[in-house]
Amino acid sequence: MPEDGVPLTPKADLLTTEEVLTLARLFVKEGVDKIRLTGGEPLVRPDVVDIVAQLHQLEGLRTIGITTNGISLARLLPQLQKAGLSAINISLDTLVPAKFEFIVRRKGFRKVMEGIHKAIELGYSPVKVNCVVMRGLNEDELPDFVALTEGLPLDVRFIEYMPFDGNKWNFRKMVSYKEMLDTLRQQWPELEKLPEEESSTAKAFKIPGFRGRVSFITSMSEHFCGTCNRLRITADGNLKVCLFGNSEVSLRDHLRAGASEEELLSVIGAAVGRKKRQHAGMFSISQMKNRPMILIELFLMCQDSPPAIPSISFRASLHVQGLRHRVSFSSQMVTLWKGGRLPQIPVLAQRWLGSGLPQRHYGSHLDSDANPKCLSPEPRAPATPSGPLPTSDQLTHVDREGQAAMVDVGGKPDTERVAVASAVVLLGPVAYKLVQENQLKKGDALVVAQLAGVQAAKLTSQLIPLCHHVALSHVQVQLELDSTRHAVVVRASCRARGPTGVEMEALTSAAVAALTLYDMCKAVSRDIVLAEIKLVSKTGGQRGDFHRT
Repeated sequence: MPEDGVPLTPKADLLTTEEVLTLARLFVKEGVDKIRLTGGEPLVRPDVVDIVAQLHQLEGLRTIGITTNGISLARLLPQLQKAGLSAINISLDTLVPAKFEFIVRRKGFRKVMEGIHKAIELGYSPVKVNCVVMRGLNEDELPDFVALTEGLPLDVRFIEYMPFDGNKWNFRKMVSYKEMLDTLRQQWPELEKLPEEESSTAKAFKIPGFRGRVSFITSMSEHFCGTCNRLRITADGNLKVCLFGNSEVSLRDHLRAGASEEELLSVIGAAVGRKKRQHAGMFSISQMKNRPMILIELFLMCQDSPPAIPSISFRASLHVQGLRHRVSFSSQMVTLWKGGRLPQIPVLAQRWLGSGLPQRHYGSHLDSDANPKCLSPEPRAPATPSGPLPTSDQLTHVDREGQAAMVDVGGKPDTERVAVASAVVLLGPVAYKLVQENQLKKGDALVVAQLAGVQAAKLTSQLIPLCHHVALSHVQVQLELDSTRHAVVVRASCRARGPTGVEMEALTSAAVAALTLYDMCKAVSRDIVLAEIKLVSKTGGQRGDFHRT
């Protein structure tokens, strides 16, 4: 706990029970098989037992864990176990009661120890004990913690001191994994390393004859980013794809705005798609603005099998609605996962983009008839007209008196209508680089523009006075980075079945996405040009199809 405490989040800003469960169902449906409720302190939520019980009902969820300060654990654990809790982590940085009170700013050491013994009594094995090691505070207690594992089924996990807001991190306070290991081997030279579990964040060791074991979490000295399969959602509903990243995406706001499952998957996929190969170095992290650790997590989601959610970034391999792997890429994805690394850019994307910095591409949806050119295995032939486009010699939105009028489509038959529109935003080199690296102070410009484009398509009739309201069955917004022009290319596709076309919806979507990019970047440069807003194609309707050459 930071010395001056933390501001309490207003209750209205926290995820409700149903919102927690809605997000959990979505992630489990997409392949997540482990959820850990963390904190802050999860046991202060009055609905925590109910949340565990309802999570336990989710088909496909194999592990429900909790990370707690342990103060209320002995009292609540029997109920939690009955509800379905299967794993326990307890945060404990010292075995000295007076030092405990100094670190956590409250009394309670005896209650924490009662919680540990209650967990062992109820059959949890191992009970994980998390200890953050800080030079000058508790590094002298390492042998005492290890001694606990002789007679108790504990996994004592020593964690390298990490920089977060309010904890006054200093490199000199950090005790590295190798230094801790050397210290312990002076007393227990027989300490032996255990095989590393797939996707584990810890390096595990055991002293022969001891019931428990010792682990080290080496986030600072030896990162494990390449095999990390964790996502975090804060108590107020923000998705963090990296514990040390300061980028967050609010899933709560999208839930409360009525976002569909497909739209939520699009937001999540875009966020995970920009997860970097590894976090910054410890000195860079210490300079970044990030939440205090106590405010970071509501629950952590893991997947022990090959990842579904992380692979959202590879748009060629996935159908976002249901996130079903396509044969063309899924086998490669599984192979890379088993090899302990995640691909950074799809092979097909590299072929089109060339080498250099990782490229960023976002699509709100992807299906078989809408493949972005950056992921297309074959070059496309130029689009050609499918036939003459019949046009009218009169303006259809003007009546005989010259007054504006809405066209009567009551007598027209319902047909399948599809339209695609595009726009180009010429950012200039400075703004382009910031967008590419997601370093804009306003946030992730590509994600915000993508969502704005989807929303604009649905609101077209409210923005363009004489447009009919169309019940869209599908909206797709893709954004591609064009390094040769320092530009973002926007492509919007709309589909509906009805008596009128959807080209205005597609054009509005592309235009508003482009305007949103301007708004996100205008503080960096006013020399941004919105260009080439145009209809690319339309199909369906009495006037025939159109494909721009």
